[in-house]
Amino acid sequence: MNYVLCVICALFCMSRASAAEGDIFVPKAPDYADPAMWYTADGDTANAGADVFYVVSTWETDWTAADGKVSHWADVCNPRHRDRMAIEISKVAAYMSVGNRFYAPYYRHATIDGFVTQNEDTIRSRAQVAMGDVCRAFDYFQNVRDKSRPFIIVGFSQGGMAMVSLLKHMSDEQYQGLVAAYVLGYKVTPEDTLSSSHIRPAKGESDTGVTICYNTVKDAKYAKPVIAGTCFAINPVNWRTDATPATLHDTITVTLDPHHHVLVVKGYSGAEYRPYGNLINVGDIHSCEPWLYSECLKQNFATRTRRFRSERNNNQ
Repeated sequence: MNYVLCVICALFCMSRASAAEGDIFVPKAPDYADPAMWYTADGDTANAGADVFYVVSTWETDWTAADGKVSHWADVCNPRHRDRMAIEISKVAAYMSVGNRFYAPYYRHATIDGFVTQNEDTIRSRAQVAMGDVCRAFDYFQNVRDKSRPFIIVGFSQGGMAMVSLLKHMSDEQYQGLVAAYVLGYKVTPEDTLSSSHIRPAKGESDTGVTICYNTVKDAKYAKPVIAGTCFAINPVNWRTDATPATLHDTITVTLDPHHHVLVVKGYSGAEYRPYGNLINVGDIHSCEPWLYSECLKQNFATRTRRFRSERNNNQ
């Protein structure tokens, strides 16, 4: 899907949402040539890392615009909305930008209210606006960056949904520069894998051009299909796809359930994350995904990037 089709798709879905849901307010689309629409950080002093494209999770609830209409999307022109997104972005940038160049677009993410319905049609309909923004941001990112450098894409929650969209959206030429895609706290379905040859499950800690996916729960029975109904996963602590347990921070045991494709964590309650809408942090530990494994992710970015650069040098 190219830029024009991405915009047409977003506009079409917005018109459908208006017809189906009544009087709603759709915020103005971001202009990604405007630096205010990006959070960036450059930690690659040696020019040996990757360009990291990060998509933030969900930070807004439904809100009422000045004209009295309800909006189901974040408003990137609202400094308060951007500031809330920046809370998460700045924290992940603190470790994802180490040895890398970090780029995160602000986008009209769908509000949490749509996800709380746990209705796939509602979620997909509202998320089309968000996914259109992410596709346009990614195209701008690709146009302005140094394409001699490899890149990584990573997103959390709704940002993880965006990773699946981007894997389908990117061209084969762009895919050749992809170190890996990280889908944190969201799902990859069998239909997704069939729709794009770019979606290849990671098998270990250093394979490249692959997709890393995981969701964390206290017990497999707590996995929410709307978020964690994934068809593959990997343990980010030991990078195994079987049930071999791994120890994190000396006291936490992380074990992949190969049947349900979720991480079952023992020795960690996740009590700092409050439940919301009977959807997240209710038996699962959804909100921990970018934080609990941060050291593992930082190291893995470096490991896969070194492998990618080595493979590319050997093929030249």
